[in-house]
Amino acid sequence: MTELVATTPGLYPLPDWAKDELSALKGHQKGDLIGGDEGPEIVDAYRRARTDVVDAQVETGLDRIVEGQLRWDDMLAHPLTIHDNVETGGIVRYYDNNNFYRDPQVRGELTPSGDVADELAAVEADAEDLQAVLPGPYSLADLATDEHYGDEADFLDAVADYLAGEVEGFPAHETLFLLEPSLVEAPPDEDADDHVSETIDRVAAATDADVVVHTYWGAVPEKTYAHLMDADVDAIGFDFVTDADASLYNINEYGTKDGIAMGLVDGQNTLVESPETIRDRVEWVDERTHTDFERAYLTSNTELFYLPVNRFEEKLAALGDAAALAEVDA
Repeated sequence: MTELVATTPGLYPLPDWAKDELSALKGHQKGDLIGGDEGPEIVDAYRRARTDVVDAQVETGLDRIVEGQLRWDDMLAHPLTIHDNVETGGIVRYYDNNNFYRDPQVRGELTPSGDVADELAAVEADAEDLQAVLPGPYSLADLATDEHYGDEADFLDAVADYLAGEVEGFPAHETLFLLEPSLVEAPPDEDADDHVSETIDRVAAATDADVVVHTYWGAVPEKTYAHLMDADVDAIGFDFVTDADASLYNINEYGTKDGIAMGLVDGQNTLVESPETIRDRVEWVDERTHTDFERAYLTSNTELFYLPVNRFEEKLAALGDAAALAEVDA
């Protein structure tokens, strides 16, 4: 029987009180806070906000607890925008989500900063419940501008080595989600597919945890997906909200891992799915694939940052209850 694990890709909305408090502390607008520049009051506000979102995950019964990435003003680009050798350029739009972020311009060598590790270490959760979240190497390189390495392949290698160094500093954790929406939105050229798979391997090898490469904003093109299957990871994530048919095609045509992350909850729509609806969607996927999965991560298709806080919390509860229903049915 497939083990169902309720979790999320992280990147949560700030609690409403934290938005107000941070705005008052530093005239905070999105993108204004840079890692290392926060004063003690801002650090404390983020600490209390982290406690809120961790508590929300525990109370709603999620099986994996993420830090929440509340400081990630620039979303997936955050690990670079706080780096000493990266300058933040003008405002750009990532993908097609109507949110705007700063352009990280890499001007020097990328060395691990320990910033994400410090955030993860601050989570009050047992190691067997803890889930780390990072952008995957391909997406992070895609969202950045290289002004130092001068070669696309060398830059991707540098980003992968940087992320692997960050992971090596992480406290013990059960799962690592690598978020790779650029595999869908800006897939690599055919001659680069193997290299992308190798860089994902490099990051995955830096942890003993189960590694999930979560893709979204649609389905990965089939040739890119076939190469992604070469990566030594435990599960691949699929966006069954945006393009279920193409996701099923990839699974049935090229196979998948023994684990799967099912993006079944809409991370951008305020309509809250019921636990029964989520379970129906799990069964829908199961009935249409040829794989007996050892573990299925039930998750939202995208980050949850885009939602109002009350809807975000309701979606956490729906995911937790959907996984709990499996135990009752068993």
